[in-house]
Amino acid sequence: MTAAETGHEACRARGLDVVLSGVTIVLVGLAASADLGEGVGPGPVAYGFAVGLGGLLLIRRRFPVTVLVATSVGLIIYYRLGQPPVGLAVPMVAALFSAAEQGRTRWATTVAAVLLVVSTSVRTMQGDDPGLVLGYELPSSAALMAASIACGIAVQARREWHAERQRREITARWEREREATQRVEQERLRIARDLHDLLAHTTSVIALHADVARETLHDDPAAADRSLRTVRGACSSITRELRATLGALRHPPESGGIEPDTLRERLGVLVEEVAAAGLTVTLDGGHRFDTLPAVTATTAFHVVREALTNVLRHSGASQVEVVVHVRAEQVRVRVSDNGEGEHAAHSQAPGWGIIGMRERVELTGGRLTAAPGSRGFVVDAILPVPTGGGEP
Repeated sequence: MTAAETGHEACRARGLDVVLSGVTIVLVGLAASADLGEGVGPGPVAYGFAVGLGGLLLIRRRFPVTVLVATSVGLIIYYRLGQPPVGLAVPMVAALFSAAEQGRTRWATTVAAVLLVVSTSVRTMQGDDPGLVLGYELPSSAALMAASIACGIAVQARREWHAERQRREITARWEREREATQRVEQERLRIARDLHDLLAHTTSVIALHADVARETLHDDPAAADRSLRTVRGACSSITRELRATLGALRHPPESGGIEPDTLRERLGVLVEEVAAAGLTVTLDGGHRFDTLPAVTATTAFHVVREALTNVLRHSGASQVEVVVHVRAEQVRVRVSDNGEGEHAAHSQAPGWGIIGMRERVELTGGRLTAAPGSRGFVVDAILPVPTGGGEP
């Protein structure tokens, strides 16, 4: 999800909150205006209460429990002041829904149950018709409150399902990119090995025929000439092989290496992708990425991506902090989360994962640690910057 899409989603959520706030103000205001009881009649207090309930809903996403408790306490005070009846469920519907939507189901259920018990007890002791209270108003209020809580739970479940699907899509794409990079690296390694074997064989042939030419130069010039021709042919052949091999080795895939000046942008894309999967990600980056050697920038990027992949797949975290600090002689990459550290066990399993990160870091002369921290899991890598770096 891009920054523009994230901003659009935030505006859309804010618009929904404003609409919900307005609807609540209208409904509670109409209920107060009906004045079905024997109170003091609708006035500034009643309408102020309606406006207050609507205003609280504007902060429901950030403080769902606060909104729920404030709404219930305000409702109790409202009735204690003898204001016109507005029902029990209608003023609470939005607050209960918001709490359940944000994962505070126990709070919503407890507050709803307490309000139902208190309301029913007070009205019964005040002499209201038990048949009306117990046979109609209690079941209808309980049903409306339960429905609002159930809707909130459903919205939360859908959001979590959507976030999990995005996590899987992101990790699957990263896995494909990693596998493609591994395949190319394995192919390049095979090419290097073949080149080594070819060089060893060809230099042996050249050495042999050079000896033959030296020994037969005076006694058998024709044999010497044939040996020298063989040497010349071998040199031409190995030159062609070297050009072809170097051409293949000089053109890695797009995901195989990155330019230092694009490191910040690539890290930003990773952060946006992980944030789109439902995690809160903070990026603390240095300001001199363009001075890094390409191999160091590439290694730093792969460490961050692999660590974020493990967070998405194994940790169950909700927050991740990514730190990339560039110093004169080294780069420190640190990825920490607030999960349960469960993916530590996965580092022992065969495959790429943490083992692959450690191998990649050690190839640059650095070191990597990956272990549970004081809270969650921490991947910490130190990458040396070669003196006079800047060229791969």
